[in-house]
Amino acid sequence: MRVANAHGIELRQTYRRRGKQALFMQNRYGAARQARRARRELKRSKIYLGRVHRDLQRKLSTQSTEIRQRFAEPMARVARLLAQQRQDKHKLYSLHAPEVECIAKGKVHKKCEFGIKVSLAVTQRDNFIVGALALPGNPFNGLTLQAALTQVERLTGKKTQRCFVDRVYRGHGIEDTEVYIAGQKRGVTRALRRALTKKRHRTDHRADQARRLDGQKLSERRNRR
Repeated sequence: MRVANAHGIELRQTYRRRGKQALFMQNRYGAARQARRARRELKRSKIYLGRVHRDLQRKLSTQSTEIRQRFAEPMARVARLLAQQRQDKHKLYSLHAPEVECIAKGKVHKKCEFGIKVSLAVTQRDNFIVGALALPGNPFNGLTLQAALTQVERLTGKKTQRCFVDRVYRGHGIEDTEVYIAGQKRGVTRALRRALTKKRHRTDHRADQARRLDGQKLSERRNRR
């Protein structure tokens, strides 16, 4: 609708107010565990979007080629969103960020998340970030470890001697670097276990300090009021 207003295309009805209301009620019904009513509001939002999309198609047929090219990508995304089904793969989850993917977490409180996988490499002692990779396509975590180590070596100029990773990196297949998986007991000496324990305690201590500072700032604001 913003692009249409910018080019002076007058729509029959924008459904701006009704669309916001339907989205708001869908979130309310979802929070209240009323799935049937939430699906009804979602269907209503889809109907509004379809009406606006068809109205724009009729209006664009009389516009110039330059304006039609400007609307080509947004209209294609909307058509893809309206045509996709629940069982489809590689679905579109966001019109403004089409690269967003659904990542299964397997947790009880959060079964899935929406975004792109990111690999972060930090130092063991000081937690300095020495590498960051975006991993589109939701690849297997074990296959991404080699690329992360290669990037760290390229940026720092030093080869990684050993690294500590989560359990999701099982099956990485790396042999030239010592890889220790979380919860691993075989091959973990007392010195390594002590170093990991100190790192965890230091991180928790910093988090507690940050919480205390936030609490102090909040209390100061309340006293000022």
